[in-house]
Amino acid sequence: MEKKMKQNLAWIALLLLATILILVNHNRPVPYQKDNGLVFGTVYNITYQNKENLKAEIEQALRCFDGSLSPFNDTATITRINRNEKVQADTFFTKVFLRSMEISRETEGAFDITVAPLVNAWGFGFKQGIFPDSTEVDSLLQFIGYRKVELTPNGEVVKQDPRLMLDCSAVAKGYAVDIIAQLLASKGIQNFMVDIGGEVVVHGHNPQGARWRIGINKPVDDSLSLNQEIQTVLHVSGVGIATSGNYRNYYYHEGKKYAHTIDPRTGYPVQHSILSATVIAKDCMSADAYATAFMVMGLDEAVRFVDARPDLDAYFIHTDNEGKIAVYQTRGMEQYLSEPNAPKQDKD
Repeated sequence: MEKKMKQNLAWIALLLLATILILVNHNRPVPYQKDNGLVFGTVYNITYQNKENLKAEIEQALRCFDGSLSPFNDTATITRINRNEKVQADTFFTKVFLRSMEISRETEGAFDITVAPLVNAWGFGFKQGIFPDSTEVDSLLQFIGYRKVELTPNGEVVKQDPRLMLDCSAVAKGYAVDIIAQLLASKGIQNFMVDIGGEVVVHGHNPQGARWRIGINKPVDDSLSLNQEIQTVLHVSGVGIATSGNYRNYYYHEGKKYAHTIDPRTGYPVQHSILSATVIAKDCMSADAYATAFMVMGLDEAVRFVDARPDLDAYFIHTDNEGKIAVYQTRGMEQYLSEPNAPKQDKD
């Protein structure tokens, strides 16, 4: 009898210990994973709250995306379309193409993925060009224009001119961020930040239990991307963010600066007072495209456009009439420029 009682007590003790361990593990905060690497010729940084690391799945998704929309990938869908091969558009390409056409119509051609031949000619694209003269620019403009290409219901890209080429660089990176954000959300992950080359999606809260902090760089000429001086910090959650600027990808020719933003309507690099445009939207693909469009439009046109769009917020850094740095921000940006009280950190 005594021996049986001791055995029962031992079992009870083990059960109590197991219960305690379960409770301790249940109340232990789920760790934040941090993954980084290289993709699309830039750096990605992804932070997410999850027990398991998902880097392998993330990189697999990025490889699939690269195989669709990277003009530097010789076998990518977009590359084959640019070579006029008969190919059926995949889901990634279709999504980006259709959204690009919508934004092209909204911005009256300020955003246009058919600008590729001009970008290449000015030396900023996936094919190395030389400084074009006005005759060459006029020649290229003959087959530039979003109305000159369409996607049929069966997924075939039809061009009015075979010389027309597509470059989705100003929108694809933002969509890649959306894709990874969707992957994390599909795993039930609520708190994450996805950053690919400065295009960002944030959701939930950061490891400190507050909204995510995203810096906007000062638009200082910096072709080597060494300067990380911050203009301001955004406190954000549940949005996509993209910044376009003319302070990193540029060159000088005969003493004049030429930046990578090409106006598809004129064929020339823009020469506006606007130095950088940061856009906040519901998704990063849209933010990416609008940021580029605003750089093409210039400050006055961009301000009129964004002020009429309650679904967008923007922060423009520009030079004023005296050549000094100035800022224009939409009213909605105010909510992102101040840090609220941090909520208590989740324990599950």
